[in-house]
Amino acid sequence: MSHALPAETELSDVAEVTARIRQSIGTVLAGLDEAVTATLAVVLAEGHLLMEDVRGVGKTTLARALALSLDCQVGRLQFTPDLLPSDVTGVSIF
Repeated sequence: MSHALPAETELSDVAEVTARIRQSIGTVLAGLDEAVTATLAVVLAEGHLLMEDVRGVGKTTLARALALSLDCQVGRLQFTPDLLPSDVTGVSIF
């Protein structure tokens, strides 16, 4: 499912919207500029993001702030040491 931008969308429009999203996230979260930049890049590329860091640095807050900024829903999965990404996404056996 692709949500490609219309042909008439200019790069300046994308930059403006991205700046507004960054500003919205900044109202609830400070100090994670690099993580916010990476997260926005993933959103613009229509990719997937796995946030991994120590406890209490704002990963869930960043996800929730981004979801609110984009009028989306967010889901959270708590990994344990014995849980692998393939346990969630599944595997393909050829």
